[in-house]
Amino acid sequence: MTGGPIARGDRGSDPLSPMVRAVASYVLNPAAVGRARELIDARQYVLRSDWGDVQPKADAENAFLENHSWDEYGAWFLGLTEGANDETKARHAFVYGDFRRIHRSGLIACVYRAAEWRHKEIELAAHDLLQHLDRVSG
Repeated sequence: MTGGPIARGDRGSDPLSPMVRAVASYVLNPAAVGRARELIDARQYVLRSDWGDVQPKADAENAFLENHSWDEYGAWFLGLTEGANDETKARHAFVYGDFRRIHRSGLIACVYRAAEWRHKEIELAAHDLLQHLDRVSG
């Protein structure tokens, strides 16, 4: 899940008019924050990775869901999409790990994306987790 804005493009007759942007609303997922802290404290983290390569793709998400509950799946996502149905992938945003370990690059991506689209609660939680990870990992 990218969790970014969705461009809605009725530009009308004026080719120079700006695109109208609708941004999804998210609430912080406290279960994910708790799970991330547990992983950090248990030293289940990766400090150097290319998030673009290790971020879970749809097939990895599907494989995880075959053997785990929606609550377990949701604990890997710092954001919950407001208005999305529970027990759907659309409900979950801002993934921070690979379903085994937390990735520092995943937290950085969460901070960046949340800041970019002004999801302040998620931005601050991801930042706090990143600082905690840096303290623990030395």
